[in-house]
Amino acid sequence: MANIFSLSHLTLLDCSIAELAFIAARSGYDAISPRLHNMGVDGECQYEPLDQTMLAAARNAIRVTGIKVHDIELARITDNINIQDYAECLEIGAELGASKMVASIWTNDQNSSFVADRFTELCQLGQQFGIAIALEYPCISSVPTLAQARTLIETVQQPNAEILIDTMYLILSRTSVQEVTDLPPEWLSFIQVSDTLPGIPDNHEDLVHLVRQARLYAGEGKVDFTGLIKALPSVNYAIELPNASRIRELGLEGHARRALDTFKQILAQQPHN
Repeated sequence: MANIFSLSHLTLLDCSIAELAFIAARSGYDAISPRLHNMGVDGECQYEPLDQTMLAAARNAIRVTGIKVHDIELARITDNINIQDYAECLEIGAELGASKMVASIWTNDQNSSFVADRFTELCQLGQQFGIAIALEYPCISSVPTLAQARTLIETVQQPNAEILIDTMYLILSRTSVQEVTDLPPEWLSFIQVSDTLPGIPDNHEDLVHLVRQARLYAGEGKVDFTGLIKALPSVNYAIELPNASRIRELGLEGHARRALDTFKQILAQQPHN
């Protein structure tokens, strides 16, 4: 089965889902990875994705372009989260064709049983809609390493729980290729793709800026794509590459196309591709 290439919403965060679909289709992607609710961060689309008018536009764009919906974002587990609040996103995501929902942990509570219970609840809610829950480990979150993400997946023992590797975090979370190799392959169905230079900013504001506005195209930084690709089973690829300066330079569509093309060039250089 051919690998799917999806355009993640964070790459073009201020676009509506409909705009994301049209740009993805014109830029050579197979799918999109939309956010189905706003997160309250700078640069988001000003309209709520599940507003009926916006949702109708999204459905129309997906139908007209034939673009698929690969995964949806983002289930943030916080100290005061009501997991049932994600039911509508999961329902709409399933209707649009998504099979994955990305999740991450943002708690101040260090009680590991609280996090495990909420993540278990989210997985069980996802099962009702046929959606797997892909746990990512952003370096700015409460679960910032692959080792911690693995421990959580092993703890909850949910059949639809996965781990999502963002290639940027090979550097920012100091994830080794060996750690990826050691994961059960059934936990890995897709990864998010971007690049970054060596070194980790020493203050939170600069780190957030790097993660949300200054990622590099594949091959421009020092992510070990060759080692990572060898360590992975066959997976799909979600291009998550926000870069404000590149968007100003190339425009939305030009940036999306270059983000995809540079990674495909990396893949073409691998022995098994």
